[in-house]
Amino acid sequence: MISTHTAIDVARGVSRLLLQEGYSPILEFTLPNGRRLDVAAIGPGGEMVGVEIKVALADLKGDGKWPEYLDYCDLFYFAVPPDFPDEHVPRDPGLIVADRYGGAIVKAAQVQSLNASRRKAVTVNFARCAAERLSRTLDEIALSRMPNLVIPDAADES
Repeated sequence: MISTHTAIDVARGVSRLLLQEGYSPILEFTLPNGRRLDVAAIGPGGEMVGVEIKVALADLKGDGKWPEYLDYCDLFYFAVPPDFPDEHVPRDPGLIVADRYGGAIVKAAQVQSLNASRRKAVTVNFARCAAERLSRTLDEIALSRMPNLVIPDAADES
């Protein structure tokens, strides 16, 4: 979970960068293997980008799970704040340096293509996640404007 102010700033900068590059990002996307990417994005051609944010060297050094993301991304990046000692970042993934205003790809990720069935599963999960979040956000907006509004739970409607 993205929890520190610095990590939130990096997530915002990564999202802004990905939008500029033509991708549509969402935060904290759970993959079919149960792992959760800090930022996931889909490109105009259906390509999937995964980003793992690291703001502390100890967190990076203790993270052995990042290879489990690779089977679900065409491109995988680590993202760090500008003052992070990037010489400790693993060599294979790409690298993004970001702050709250934006980011830059300082090392391109190696492209690895997802197989068709996995791409479909990840794409459908991504679309459903984004749609459900939008729906919940619209409910929150409605509640903020009309505090007495009753919004039925989706489970109650079935």
